[in-house]
Amino acid sequence: MIRTAVHADLTGMLDLYQHLNPTDPRVTETTAAPAWAAMLGSDLLRLFVAEEDGLLVSSCTLVIVPNITRGARSYAVIENVVTHAGYRGRGLGRAVLAAAVEAAWSADCYKVMLATGSRQGSTWSFYEGAGFTRATKTHFEMRRA
Repeated sequence: MIRTAVHADLTGMLDLYQHLNPTDPRVTETTAAPAWAAMLGSDLLRLFVAEEDGLLVSSCTLVIVPNITRGARSYAVIENVVTHAGYRGRGLGRAVLAAAVEAAWSADCYKVMLATGSRQGSTWSFYEGAGFTRATKTHFEMRRA
């Protein structure tokens, strides 16, 4: 089942995010609660999840950014795409991405952007298979030292 996240999903999301960055220490529910409340309370952000047998097994975050270029049409950013290691290859990641992209198109976004830190060809093929292309923009990033 693909749906948007609800307040009760916090623990499941923290568990799922261990599959996104396995070397990161697990964030506690207490530490995550303020950000979680802000995420769920935002009109600009939607978190899509795939649930199977009561377990959150795939997710992505969609942020719709208001904009005054391109005819004042918003654009969208997808981040934190993850599928539980034991559930990969079943189309769940593609399904949450499709739900997010459809929400962006429904909000009249003129584009949807996604970046990945992965250098694996299989990850790039996954995103290309979901309809994304690497040929249109160059992504730059800066992180605090």
